[in-house]
Amino acid sequence: MLVTLVEVVEQRQQYTNSAERLKAYNLREVTVNPDHVVCLREDHQMLKMLSEGYLPEDIDGRQQFTRLYLDRGQSGIDITVVGSVQTVKASLGVNAGNREVLNG
Repeated sequence: MLVTLVEVVEQRQQYTNSAERLKAYNLREVTVNPDHVVCLREDHQMLKMLSEGYLPEDIDGRQQFTRLYLDRGQSGIDITVVGSVQTVKASLGVNAGNREVLNG
C-alpha cells in the first residue's frame, strides 16, 4: 500500500547582489511505500527554516516536520515531510503493537 505525504523541497538557489545565498522551500506531494521506511525523526532544522520565513507563507507556525529515511538497496534517501512523527507514523500505518513472528 502506498501513502501520499507532503514533502518540503528546497528550491534552486537564489543569490543577492552580495552573492549571499537565499534559501526558499516549496511543498509537493510525494508517494511513499511504507515498507521502505527505515527511520522517522523530528526535523528541528526545518522548524528553524519555518521561524526564519523560508517556507511558504500559508504554513501554520505551529507545524511540525518529520525526516523519513527510505531504503534504496545499497543506499538510502531522506526526505522531510509535513507533520509530527506521530502523525506520519499513523499515516504510514506503523503500529508497534502489530508485530508478527515469522515461522521458518
